[in-house]
Amino acid sequence: MKTILLQGDSITDAGRSRESDWSMGFGYPTLLNGRISYDYPGQYKVMNRGISGNRIVDLYARIKQDIINLKPDILSILIGVNDVWHELAFQNGVPADKFFKIYSMLIEEIKAALPDTKIIILEPFVLKGSATKEHWEVFRTEVPKMAAKAREIADKYSLPFVELQNKFDEALQYQDETYWLEDGVHPSAAGHELIAREWMKVFHEIENK
Repeated sequence: MKTILLQGDSITDAGRSRESDWSMGFGYPTLLNGRISYDYPGQYKVMNRGISGNRIVDLYARIKQDIINLKPDILSILIGVNDVWHELAFQNGVPADKFFKIYSMLIEEIKAALPDTKIIILEPFVLKGSATKEHWEVFRTEVPKMAAKAREIADKYSLPFVELQNKFDEALQYQDETYWLEDGVHPSAAGHELIAREWMKVFHEIENK
């Protein structure tokens, strides 16, 4: 059985259990687990190791315990919004250039330790909401920089990239921001479904290669 490891911040964490891998929270990891378990019976184990509040430096700090030691066959990473948000809230953010540098170190060390692991990079995203409206100009400017760096990481290491910002932007023609991202950062049920659908497109491409 192959292992799929989902990594990231609160968007991935989504209230997951710390005691059981079976309880993956209310977000896209649970949706993915259901679809993959149904479409590929007994072929994959899905694990969620997202941690609320994580920035790229936090993810890098736990690379050994929460990535390398788990030896995933497929690793999915969604990180970036806290690198902006924590600067505004705690003066402890990560600027875009450092984000790229640490992200590169993360990928290089994973590839060296786990050369057969397939890595999927997800695009960080943001909309205007209760958590972002006070500093909307900063979020609107800085999160796209993180998204650009995440895409640059994918290009640099020839990794599949899941576009999300433009998908959320397109979804606004059907409902407003809070329908998709409840506070401008954290997805609603519909927002998690959007992520899951875009992720599965990339997963199927990997599977068909």
